[in-house]
Amino acid sequence: MITTMLDRERINAPTYDEGFLWAVLCLLGISLVMVYSASIAIAEADKGVGHNSSYYLVHQAAFMLVGIVSAFIAFNIPIAWWQKMAPYLFLIGLALLVLVLIPGIGLKAGGSRRWLKMFVVNPQPSEFMKLFAAIYVADYTVRKAAVMDSFRRGFMPMVGVMVLVGFLLLREPDFGAFAVIAAISISILWLGGINGKIFAGLLTLLPIAIVGLIWSSPYRMQRVIGFMDPWADPYGKGYQLSHALIAFGRGEWLGVGLGASVEKLLYLPEAHTDFLLAVIAEELGFVGVLTVIGLFAWIVIRSFGIAKEAIANERYFSALLAQGLGVWMGVQGIINMGVNTGLLPTKGLTLPLMSFGGTGILVNCVAMAIVLRVDFENRRLQKGLPA
Repeated sequence: MITTMLDRERINAPTYDEGFLWAVLCLLGISLVMVYSASIAIAEADKGVGHNSSYYLVHQAAFMLVGIVSAFIAFNIPIAWWQKMAPYLFLIGLALLVLVLIPGIGLKAGGSRRWLKMFVVNPQPSEFMKLFAAIYVADYTVRKAAVMDSFRRGFMPMVGVMVLVGFLLLREPDFGAFAVIAAISISILWLGGINGKIFAGLLTLLPIAIVGLIWSSPYRMQRVIGFMDPWADPYGKGYQLSHALIAFGRGEWLGVGLGASVEKLLYLPEAHTDFLLAVIAEELGFVGVLTVIGLFAWIVIRSFGIAKEAIANERYFSALLAQGLGVWMGVQGIINMGVNTGLLPTKGLTLPLMSFGGTGILVNCVAMAIVLRVDFENRRLQKGLPA
């Protein structure tokens, strides 16, 4: 009798992690409201969008619709297919990174060439590369499991691949995307069992490489200088950060109220993209910011929880992929939040699942659907069903 009841409960259990899905949907919902609030003044002042105050709202809603449809399709694709296609997806990502550097094909804006010029939309290849890199490194780590302790056979081939990706991204330049992809790759290699001495050496060399990249680039140096003391030049190098900090200060505990932000009135640049969190802080206060942080934390925690269940089912590629995608959301979220609060130098990285942008929203939704697919297959195996 007890056994029959337990079997019935197991069969009737949810087929996916509902809490994880709700966290993603909550972030998308908050995004829609806050992007509209943060972009009204910008849209009304922009002749290029016809002074239409709802321009960014309509486009963000369209991006989300496409992202959700794409996520539904991705959820219905078995994880085995993603593993099989890993090398090909990675090669597609590399080809897109090369194409974006070609004048006439790559669209240059704000001093960077990061978008592909197409008829209706301008996709950003670096966003696709974050997903493709996570898939490829997870597959590589599983395939090379027997030699992951070897510096020459296990570690160096991946270093060569990441150097190539880094070279292409820094040519755009897109240092932020390279930092995220490096974090995803290093995390997956570590979780996949890379030699501890190699990992320690990598962690030692990484800060030196970052300092070298900053030192070799005048515009990166200016950003670091502005970050160190934004109030020394509040109308120049420290302009963005000083206004972001003012937004946080005005928000206090509960915010000034939805729609009542002053900083979004053409004072804070990129209020609907890179600095969306500052507008959230001003309008919804500490409580609003804490809610966003909590939702991101839950996504990361559950990604690792889902990965742990995959390991128990001996599905190592699925586990590493879920962990890599969780690291992606966590690292990029932390960098964006750090920039908004003045803990990190200004960097052109959006807040995942929230900032305005087509390619970012699309790829983020697909990534979260893949994590849900890992969980779905875990639960089917626990019920004695084929994945």
